[in-house]
Amino acid sequence: MAQQHAGLAPERWATFPLDRQILMIGNELHRAGKLLGPADRERLRDSLERVLALTDLTVAVHEQPTLRRELLRWRDLVAALYVAPEPTVAEHRAAFRCLLQFTRASAEQIPLLLEP
Repeated sequence: MAQQHAGLAPERWATFPLDRQILMIGNELHRAGKLLGPADRERLRDSLERVLALTDLTVAVHEQPTLRRELLRWRDLVAALYVAPEPTVAEHRAAFRCLLQFTRASAEQIPLLLEP
């Protein structure tokens, strides 16, 4: 696993507000969306691994049960993309849209990132 966030400690991640955490996860997921072609399969998997790792960090540093539950449910969407033989653009966009709906600041990015 090529993990560029491997050195990111939970204590450091916890210093970022939830809005920023979601946007940082979204940045990595946006990057993954550009790698959906067959030639980029390995890079896609690496990117999705980073998304999963950042999501795990976010779950670990928040104590609010409802937030944790919803993040873990969302994580299942990304895990499905990770194991899919060929994830589709539609599946990726659906997971991305769902993530961006977690906070007001990230939801404001939907028209810029996901709408024509």
